[in-house]
Amino acid sequence: MNIIKTAMLIAVMTALFMGVGLLIGGRGGMLIALVIAVAMNFFAYWNADKMVLRMHHAHEVDERTAPDYVRLVRGLAENAGLPMPKVYLIENDQPNAFATGRNPQNAAVAATTGLLRQLTPEEVAGVMAHELAHVENRDTLIMTITATLAGAISMLGNFAFFFGGNRDNNNPLGIIGVLVAVIVAPFAAMIVQMAVSRTREYAADRRGAEICGEPLWLASALGKIAKAAGRTVNVDAERAPATAHMFIINPLNGQRMDNLFSTHPDTGNRIAALQNMAAQTGGTSFGGGADGGQGGIGFRAPHSPAPKTRGPWGTNKNSSHGKRKGPWG
Repeated sequence: MNIIKTAMLIAVMTALFMGVGLLIGGRGGMLIALVIAVAMNFFAYWNADKMVLRMHHAHEVDERTAPDYVRLVRGLAENAGLPMPKVYLIENDQPNAFATGRNPQNAAVAATTGLLRQLTPEEVAGVMAHELAHVENRDTLIMTITATLAGAISMLGNFAFFFGGNRDNNNPLGIIGVLVAVIVAPFAAMIVQMAVSRTREYAADRRGAEICGEPLWLASALGKIAKAAGRTVNVDAERAPATAHMFIINPLNGQRMDNLFSTHPDTGNRIAALQNMAAQTGGTSFGGGADGGQGGIGFRAPHSPAPKTRGPWGTNKNSSHGKRKGPWG
């Protein structure tokens, strides 16, 4: 079913891309746009994940450079029955994360240093489990291709603004066609992005809670990330807004235009759904953890000095979340 949905989405985005080409240059422009769209779809399938990671200056880490972070992801991947994804770190103070890749065998997860520093290990587990849920549901391919084509449509709209007014370009609608290409096409691409993200976030929240074993870990994380994201500017995300829907929480600082224009469901609704899920399970863990025979693992954010107090990557025995066994032990 996800393969069919992916094909339908690519068809919609390609048709939108061709429509912009028609408005800019008539039939010739539409054919050129078709060729470009086919080439972009092929390129996006194989390379869009690498592009998104480069856009956000993510660098790959392993058990030597970030042992606790990688070990956490490995335990969650085992819980989900998924191949171990590549693990990336983004040097950014805004707590956030996303997943990318064309399939579970070629997936990658990325978290910001802000996420690792500001959240407890349990909350980080909830976030990374959410991202692995996207991998399991094969949302990553759809979201990555959508980000690539949405960005291209926006660029094509800008191109129409500067060059679409030429009378010799066979534009069937003249200046009206140019205005449609400049305004309506990018807006339509944004609507597609919102539809893709909103319908998948709730499913990823639920499955992520099952993977990590505790819905309240993710609920707590969502509240903290949403609050911090509104205070911290993510420069790379602001430069590439077409990738905003890939993050667990909207990374754009102007995200207050919620509801109709948000790429994500309302955070309060997501938290309420997770709390309801926890209540239905009777407040007990149900996902299980990859038990390494230890009572817990102390975590520390990679490349950051040791905190003076027990922080998000140091064992905190007084943590209210620490009563249940998580994916680290």
